Amino acid sequence: MITSLPLAFLLNMTTMELFKHGGPIMWPILLISLLGITVIVDRLLFIIKENGRREPEVVEKMLECVEKGDVAGALALGKKSNDSVARILVYSLNNKQYSLGNAFVRASGQELSRYSQGMATLDTVITSAPLLGLLGTGITIVALTTGTRHLSPTGVLGLCVALIVLGVASIHWAHVLIVE
Repeated sequence: MITSLPLAFLLNMTTMELFKHGGPIMWPILLISLLGITVIVDRLLFIIKENGRREPEVVEKMLECVEKGDVAGALALGKKSNDSVARILVYSLNNKQYSLGNAFVRASGQELSRYSQGMATLDTVITSAPLLGLLGTGITIVALTTGTRHLSPTGVLGLCVALIVLGVASIHWAHVLIVE
């Protein structure tokens, strides 16, 4: 059978044998791995798409128009552009009567929120993967020392609490980011 994971290869196991040998904790690790890969692919595709939309020459022309006092010309150029910086400038120039600085900060925040989507999920994956690994190790150690598979009420339970609190905190953090 083909071994696709370096660890499985080093242990002279197939990927499925390694998964089975890892025990029930391998299922949540697989789930968060797939979740992490999904977010990474989404963010990479987003960055590629946004880089393709960049039009620095349009932004430069907009700034030149503003320097000359031609705000209408800058707005006309910016409204045709898909560049995120041009969108920030258009929003700021359209709302300058309140405060150009505040409008710029608000527009920048809106654009940055598009760039930071999925980061709370990725942070949860990064934090929970090692905790799940430690939980699996703790269960294995307890099983080896007692001859049965039961949870130790100390380290293993502490890791379970950490994972639950991490999940709740991550959900809360994701909602805070949405509100911002």
